[in-house]
Amino acid sequence: MAEIMHRVGIKTNSIDHVYRALTTREGLAGWWTSNTQGEGDKVGNIIQFRFGAGGFDMRVKKLDASKLVEWELTEGPEEWMPTTIQFELKQDGDYVIVLFRHFNWKERVEFMHHCSTKWAVFLISLKYLVETGKGKPDPEDIKIDNWN
Repeated sequence: MAEIMHRVGIKTNSIDHVYRALTTREGLAGWWTSNTQGEGDKVGNIIQFRFGAGGFDMRVKKLDASKLVEWELTEGPEEWMPTTIQFELKQDGDYVIVLFRHFNWKERVEFMHHCSTKWAVFLISLKYLVETGKGKPDPEDIKIDNWN
């Protein structure tokens, strides 16, 4: 199985601030897409993310307070079925390190390359949200091609 992996350091002494950005509607709408419905603070909850080019429904699969957030796709593009998205968090001095994985892709396809770049864009948006209070969620994100 193929996977996307990224690592980003966020300058903050509050790992809880990063965790809340990954588990609350307000936090998720502040860095990924402003059209977010649902809360990611309980295992089993469904979060709906909508973009100009489509959307995804994610079920909260695992939560470990201030350490791990994991979702599984329940609705979305065929290439994403049945992928899993994971954010592992750890404090390292003045930074929170986010180890990101999007795994269980059936095969490496061109859309996966697009998604890898977009995940990097949105992880930088998460960094900006936590460090400055303002992220760049969809529709304000950097557009990279006709898939957005």
